[in-house]
Amino acid sequence: MSEKARVVTSAPAAPAPGVSLAYPLDEFYADSGQPLLPFSAVDGAAVPEPYRTLLVHQNDMTPTLERFYRRSLHLRVLGRRRKSDFYFREVVLLLDGTGQPVEFGAIKIDLSLFATAAREEILREHTPLGRILRERRIPHSSHPRAFLRFASDHFTNSALNLTGAQMLFGRRNSILDPDNRPMAEIVEILPAAKISGGGQK
Repeated sequence: MSEKARVVTSAPAAPAPGVSLAYPLDEFYADSGQPLLPFSAVDGAAVPEPYRTLLVHQNDMTPTLERFYRRSLHLRVLGRRRKSDFYFREVVLLLDGTGQPVEFGAIKIDLSLFATAAREEILREHTPLGRILRERRIPHSSHPRAFLRFASDHFTNSALNLTGAQMLFGRRNSILDPDNRPMAEIVEILPAAKISGGGQK
């Protein structure tokens, strides 16, 4: 997969009928008994910079953020669950060396579509999926389903080290294998205050 950003020029494909644009993040909120943070879908062209550069493309988020911040990323897992071969986790992506949070979200991974070594690395819960896909050269494609605007809540502020009411932007993304089977379904939310100037470091 090319490292150069491929900007989305057409409308994102809609998710399957009956599936929330916030899936699987909505399930973690439901499990905790908390109301889902408010959100709405927005057109990719309406996403402000620098969020547009970071979100409105068909590349994986991990290499995109690593290029922007010029640092590698690692995971902090906030919640996890497993249903047969389906592995769900709620995570924060952190910059190596500084621990700065640069993404909050949730992912559903179909472990049956990964070879044993990649599956074991996923379950070690340290390396983001995007880097595993890249380093192991696993064939896949990234398909944003929607671009989203969120009003932060206490939980997301805590996860991203933010304070007060924040407007956050993100996307609902699907990662497909060459047979168009969903390897992962992801909600990816970027922090507001931490992005500005990040790429200049």
